[in-house]
Amino acid sequence: MKAHWKYSAVSLSALLALAGCAGRHPVETHLPAVQEQQRAVAPISADKTLNKELDVLTRAILRESPETATSLGLSEEQAGGRFNNRLSDYSASGLNRAAEIARTAVAALKAIPTGELSHQDGVSQRVVTTALGYSIEGTNFGYGTYGNGAVQPYVVTQLGGAFTAVPDFLDSQHQINSVQSAADYLDRLKEFARVLDQETSRIETDAAGGVIPPDFVIDGALKQLRDFAAKKPQDTVLVSSFVRRAKEVTGLDHAGMNDQALVITRDMVLPAYRRQIAALEAIRPRAVHDAGVWRLPNGDALYRAALKAWNTTDLTPDEIHALGLKLIDQLTIEMDAILDARGLTKGSVAERIQKLSEDKSQIYPNTDAGKQLLLSDLNRQVQAIEARMPEVFGVSPKAKLEVKRVPPYIEAGAPGGYYQSAALDGSRPGAYYINLRDTAEWPKFTLPTLTYHEGVPGHHWQGSVQQESTGLPFIRSAILWFSGYGEGWALYSEQLADEVGVYKNDPLGRLGYLQSMTFRAARLVVDTGLHSKRWSREKAIDYMVSVTGDQRSSVATEVERYSVWPGQATAYMVGRETINRLRAKAQAALGDKFDLRSFHDTLLTNGSVPLSVLDSIVDKWIEERKAA
Repeated sequence: MKAHWKYSAVSLSALLALAGCAGRHPVETHLPAVQEQQRAVAPISADKTLNKELDVLTRAILRESPETATSLGLSEEQAGGRFNNRLSDYSASGLNRAAEIARTAVAALKAIPTGELSHQDGVSQRVVTTALGYSIEGTNFGYGTYGNGAVQPYVVTQLGGAFTAVPDFLDSQHQINSVQSAADYLDRLKEFARVLDQETSRIETDAAGGVIPPDFVIDGALKQLRDFAAKKPQDTVLVSSFVRRAKEVTGLDHAGMNDQALVITRDMVLPAYRRQIAALEAIRPRAVHDAGVWRLPNGDALYRAALKAWNTTDLTPDEIHALGLKLIDQLTIEMDAILDARGLTKGSVAERIQKLSEDKSQIYPNTDAGKQLLLSDLNRQVQAIEARMPEVFGVSPKAKLEVKRVPPYIEAGAPGGYYQSAALDGSRPGAYYINLRDTAEWPKFTLPTLTYHEGVPGHHWQGSVQQESTGLPFIRSAILWFSGYGEGWALYSEQLADEVGVYKNDPLGRLGYLQSMTFRAARLVVDTGLHSKRWSREKAIDYMVSVTGDQRSSVATEVERYSVWPGQATAYMVGRETINRLRAKAQAALGDKFDLRSFHDTLLTNGSVPLSVLDSIVDKWIEERKAA
């Protein structure tokens, strides 16, 4: 997504499940069996009506996005039918169908009298209708990926598309532990060819309407597509993953099924890759270098809609830009003091951080052994911070966390780090992925903060507590996710680690934390600069390097991400600032009655919500604390 973003579905739930909060939660909560979906003849309460409509919506989402059902570890009965042998419909009609599901659900939910709902169900009504509203608004633009939350302008980019998402999904989330699951894998492998062609068709349709990604975006996607298509079928992860895992399954015709995987990849999947390559090559001569969406049809409106959906606020591009500049000034002063104390006084803050980042003592060897050492150090950091969590939380998750390397076959275009949720049934732990294409991109002093963001108390902690909260309807505990809240919490988690004193004897680690905050503040400036103020890719890179001190190659990857994912990068700091504002509000209102552990538990056990709804949740908590 978030990013801890690593999901393959393009139906309604693809964005609704961006961070994929998963744990060990009883999935029967508000999920009656399919045959029980018939509406009762006798009048029922508003709360029961709401839960019934949420059940109907949840099943529609799972039906449209079988990948989500697999990721959550649901049974066929829980998901309402067979799903492990299918992939989503990536066609334009599939997107439109997802949008229609959203429209139908909003109409049904809004028909329920809000005044007759309990407080918690009233929150659920607001949360779900808000999420669906963003999906519906995205249909106004008619290109890219819409009907599933914030509209994304391009179908295939260097950052995403089925060509990266599906192989990763099949390798890391589709379990092969029986004869049936092995057969399902082969069915999904056939489906993958269909999915690639559906996206290729949308690429061509959008290009005919003047929607073509920037030249550097197409070039990045083409490189990854060509690299994959050039492999021998048996050397692709599609075949090697199957062969490796299927050999552990008893009663399987290993030779026959291995051969099927190879033939499907050779005769169906790789030709579909080549057709997608040809489609991108055909539009490449028409691509321009401008990075912002302002140049697209109705591009300014698309950007405003994207900001609203990602942030769940009404902040304007100018307001977000100004906030970023203000925060950078504040953070630069703090970083300067730490550098001065270490005798690093010459040059700008960014130049001094760059020099420190290049120090050999801060760099892991860019070898397999060096990368394994880096992963081992991250696991130790996770264990150390977990031991401190009872100081600031009353609740804790049951789901375990493992630190993993981003698969090498997607690391060229993948984010620096992201989180992938655990399965509901506990069959797969949560995973914090780090991109190790070049260890020089990860100076040692920067790594603790990434651990706190992606792992504990960030995405893994928040997502797992949400998944395990028994008081939420299933759609809220396991499916819905909002970047303003989720990424805001992860950034707040970096701050929280600092507040509990993890950097007391580690000034360079605290410098890494402040640099991370500066990086997120710079995103506010750069994202709005690209899409609202019409900055070039190069201006955005120059600016970000000048204030963060990060490696230019790493910053270039980031800026290219913002180019294809407008608005998403602003959610982190907007969310953190909102949580801090609400915390200060509660402290002022409660005085000695303010309890930080209870405040955190309230935010987490209510699950991911729009920031506008978070205000009302905290207000309710303040009232309850006052009464107590």
